[in-house]
Amino acid sequence: MSLHIGAAKGAIAETILLPGDPLRAKFIAENFLEDVICYNKIRGMYGFTGLYKGQKISVQGTGMGIPSISIYVYELIRDYEVRNLIRIGTCGTIQKDISLRDIILAQCASTDSNVNKIRFKNLDFAPGASFELLYKAYNLALQAQIPVKVGGVLSSDTFYEDDPIAWKLWARYGVLAIEMETAALYTLASQHKVNALAILTVSDNLLSKESASAEDREITLLEMINLALTTVS
Repeated sequence: MSLHIGAAKGAIAETILLPGDPLRAKFIAENFLEDVICYNKIRGMYGFTGLYKGQKISVQGTGMGIPSISIYVYELIRDYEVRNLIRIGTCGTIQKDISLRDIILAQCASTDSNVNKIRFKNLDFAPGASFELLYKAYNLALQAQIPVKVGGVLSSDTFYEDDPIAWKLWARYGVLAIEMETAALYTLASQHKVNALAILTVSDNLLSKESASAEDREITLLEMINLALTTVS
């Protein structure tokens, strides 16, 4: 048991999916896994382990933002020896050639957070995905004819930005979308020499102000979950 995860040793698989929403973790466990056990309810941040096509896989909610996901990823790696971590979540695109419901594989993650500035004494660090996971997910997406884009994302500390056009600077430098957690996941994975990947569904478009409907989000999230599970199975 760790401070924020109430699991016994061995209760969490080496491979884990990391949705931000704990209820999405519950949905995945109930609809995609067999022989499921709930290993964590601390703070309502559900964690489950089950079997996917005979393979032991866990799914753990992480909450929103860099501080929250950092806590869970750190404890999963340090205390439970998790070695393959895939974030599954939503993002807002800032590129005109990316549409709602597209899936983005985050190759690297910029951030406006100071967390890595503090860690690296005001130097820049470029956290990136595991090439093995990225390559496999990309090819599986192509085989399944899933619209997928690969590139950099921005992990922002701010959900409601005071400057309505701040995203345009990042867009000029080719950043595909904005979300809130990937930079922390990739940094910790690099530090502890484990594998990590973020698979993100485009739910919003900052250029057109479009937002996916509840039905569209459900369909696309199912594609993203299936892609994540196939990548690690």
